[in-house]
Amino acid sequence: MLNENMKAIRKSKGLSQEELAIKLNVVRQTVSKWENGLSVPDSDMLISISEVLETPVSTLLGETVVESKVDDLKAISEKLEVINLQLAQRKITRRKILHWLLISLCVVIVAVAATLIGLNSPYLGWDYNDPETAVFGAAFHTFEYLFVRFAPMILIGAIVGIFLTRKKG
Repeated sequence: MLNENMKAIRKSKGLSQEELAIKLNVVRQTVSKWENGLSVPDSDMLISISEVLETPVSTLLGETVVESKVDDLKAISEKLEVINLQLAQRKITRRKILHWLLISLCVVIVAVAATLIGLNSPYLGWDYNDPETAVFGAAFHTFEYLFVRFAPMILIGAIVGIFLTRKKG
């Protein structure tokens, strides 16, 4: 019973006799003798075997273990199907997030443009003899200048991105 269970569990873990022997610090022939019922490991070795195979000693000594196939094609294909579904869902989620970020960017650009139009370049009437006003006015003018130059391109790119990331179907 021990020999059959040990062999079945070793194979289900995908280990060769050589790999198990290395983990137990014995030669492969020793593992072969145990599995063929020609010899029996001592109690300390039995505990080591159970630890390496991640199986309770009672299972090694108990009922016959049915050998499970490492390359069970059906199980592998089911796992791959689940992984593919998860990846597809993640892709859809990323696309939705990007879509809403682009919409938000368009809203922000339009809001800032409306604010700038409403303010009608207030820094033009400021007294630039005051250093703080001069610095703030220059910074505001720089922001407005860069916004007017780049916002239209960013807005067009965002609108194109919105159409490319919209839900197809």
